[in-house]
Amino acid sequence: MNSFRKPVIKKFLRDFATIQVGFAFFAFAIAIVIRANIGATSWAVLEVALAGMFNITPGTATVMVAATVLLLALTLREPIGWGTVANIMSIGPWLDLFLSLIPEVNANLPLQLLFVAVGVSSMSLGSAIYIGVNAGAGPRDSLMMAIARTTPLDVRTARGIIESTAVLIGWMLGGPLGVGTILFAILIGPGVQLAFRLFNMETYARKNLKQSSP
Repeated sequence: MNSFRKPVIKKFLRDFATIQVGFAFFAFAIAIVIRANIGATSWAVLEVALAGMFNITPGTATVMVAATVLLLALTLREPIGWGTVANIMSIGPWLDLFLSLIPEVNANLPLQLLFVAVGVSSMSLGSAIYIGVNAGAGPRDSLMMAIARTTPLDVRTARGIIESTAVLIGWMLGGPLGVGTILFAILIGPGVQLAFRLFNMETYARKNLKQSSP
């Protein structure tokens, strides 16, 4: 029994450490785009708005939003993994840490655009690391897959509707919607695809996408 448990525990600890690196890249991306001060990533538009409304940190708002999204996915009976829960509990604290370290940029468009580009690169890398662990989809992706599975919508359309709704609600609540939001939305897809290619994960990604389709 012990000889069986030791490799399992060792693998879990290795995967947990790896996934935390992915979450750190995720959170760094969100933080640096916020600090660019020309918008925010799609979900961060909502989370920053909620942070201002309820006088909480953006990281705390991120945890709250992620937990709510996961509850919606669970009501649609979407299976989750331990990585899903780790996602909810980890990215928020990482985000608050990086927001405390990264200075805000104002009236310096080249530097602001550089911040957004770094954010795209960081989230793309984080996506490849996180998905490579194969510990369960994040809460937002879980909801996306649940909607695609239970409605006539495909995965891409479901994701677009979910993220557009988050941005719209966040903007209506006073969240930081701007050119950075648009640039990030345009560039993140190619960025993630490039990261998959660099990590030789394209076949794995296509398999997951096919399994997620209705």
